[in-house]
Amino acid sequence: MTNKPFSVSCPLPFGENDTIQLAHGGGGRLMQQLIEHLFLPAFDSAGVRESHDGALLSPKSERLAFTTDSYVIHPLFFPGGDIGKLAVYGTVNDLVMCGARPRYLSAGFILEEGLPIKTLQSVVASMQAAALACGVEIVTGDTKVVDRGKGDGIFINTAGIGEIESPQDIGPSQVRPGDHIILSGDIGRHGIAVMAIREGLEFDTTIESDLAPLCEPVLSLLEAGVEIHCLRDLTRGGLASAVNEIAEAAGICITLDEAAIPVEEQVRGACEILGFDPAYVANEGRFIAFIPEKEVGRALDILHAFPLGKAACLIGVAREKETSEAAVTMKTKIGVERIVDMISGEQLPRIC
Repeated sequence: MTNKPFSVSCPLPFGENDTIQLAHGGGGRLMQQLIEHLFLPAFDSAGVRESHDGALLSPKSERLAFTTDSYVIHPLFFPGGDIGKLAVYGTVNDLVMCGARPRYLSAGFILEEGLPIKTLQSVVASMQAAALACGVEIVTGDTKVVDRGKGDGIFINTAGIGEIESPQDIGPSQVRPGDHIILSGDIGRHGIAVMAIREGLEFDTTIESDLAPLCEPVLSLLEAGVEIHCLRDLTRGGLASAVNEIAEAAGICITLDEAAIPVEEQVRGACEILGFDPAYVANEGRFIAFIPEKEVGRALDILHAFPLGKAACLIGVAREKETSEAAVTMKTKIGVERIVDMISGEQLPRIC
């Protein structure tokens, strides 16, 4: 992958105010111009340079993780990130949650007629910078243009492949009663950052998304040999949805401690105004880890060494499930327990 930063200034043959058109001297000509003057300079890799129908890969590991996701966030740019950075980090983080080192990404673009070329350039430049930060290559891709009003600017699909270097099997089926749950940092910032800009809400200071790659802290845990049973990033549905999904898959109960869960004051205040529970608000740079009690101290020491993990803390424990017992409960700050159910629908649509 190239280390040369991609410029967002308009390269020829595009003019300063050009937009995506269904017929720009022919659909094929537009696609070829985008490939030659936009995507190739940004996503310079052996697979992309080959101009083949797919990328030929030579992974070093016998165990691979594979994931895919689509990104339809509105607005395209928000405090702390944009759809391009989100598309890379989101897929990279899903691979890391499998215990894999991210290696390769694909990128599929659905572009709406009328999208400014400069907007697409900014998104592509952001994706390039994010891929370089994560050490991944964007090796293949596709671009389609849809009629005006059919695509809301730009949608991006990314798929990713990662190499699993650790002998550990990480997933919900590995969770055991007695496992302790570590949260990597404060929750709720991504969802509230997007909602604030979308709805024009103003606060004393700008709330920024927690959007970030989780490679370094998680891979450091694995390289140190910390026993990890399950990892999950807290995206749509937030912390509450993640722990419910894991509890159901593992057949266990989970008890959370509300007082231990960090939430920034501005985020908490915004949630109170909007009627949201921070536990259900989306994050894009936070994860939980299920680990044996004996590993808690070592895991926290490792996480605290990273800016992303400086607020990492113990927030709960997994237990044997009793008949008809709720899958997830939370001990509130006033000392009573409440049930934490899966939310029906989404509090905040179009946030990733």
